[in-house]
Amino acid sequence: MSTEKQRHDQQPLKPTHDVDPLPDLSGDITDEAVQASGFNLNMVYHVLTVVTMGFFIYATYKGYKLGIFTSQQKLDVFIQTLGLWGPLFFVGVQIIQVVVPIIPGGVTSIAGVVIFGAVKGTIYNIIGCGIGSFINYFLARHYGRAFVGKLIGIKKLNRYEKWVKKEVHFDKAFAVAMVVPISPDDILCLFAGLLRMRLSWFTMCILLLKPWSILAYTLGGEWIVRRFLLGW
Repeated sequence: MSTEKQRHDQQPLKPTHDVDPLPDLSGDITDEAVQASGFNLNMVYHVLTVVTMGFFIYATYKGYKLGIFTSQQKLDVFIQTLGLWGPLFFVGVQIIQVVVPIIPGGVTSIAGVVIFGAVKGTIYNIIGCGIGSFINYFLARHYGRAFVGKLIGIKKLNRYEKWVKKEVHFDKAFAVAMVVPISPDDILCLFAGLLRMRLSWFTMCILLLKPWSILAYTLGGEWIVRRFLLGW
């Protein structure tokens, strides 16, 4: 009985929708596996970490100096001076935080609706998070398990693999997770790529279901920030 259970646990994950044979997901993840894929993840990760953290430290300092965190009027004037570059830069930040989890997505999503307003901020959040989700899907699908292990950590990868092995209908569970605000949707998008989920199903979930979780999370968080932190 124990031998049969051990053999079952060692079986690789199965794709939810067969497209190509899924490579074996068992075994150790090594740096050489990532380097062999032609993707220098360590360099990209460190560069994005330094640039993103440096920008947020600088932006926070300048924000307090300009008083935009204490006055809605000053914030509105500041946003107008940014023109089109403000929304474009924010969408770029959202894409980066989805692909490289340096800053919690909830922080930037709530910041978006506080800075740009409920309607525009939510639209920018949906665009940025949606593009980032597609990038995660295709990166995991192309570079495989070694890439995902380097991105989220080997321990987290193994933990989610155990859950996915037990989840018979991953595609349905994925759809449900997209509408739950606190679900680890970015990680699940990586696993959708690993399992070669059908692109049409993935697209439907991201375009039609994910916006509802973003809407609930960001608008609820914005109300809390304005009411209890900013006092606007």
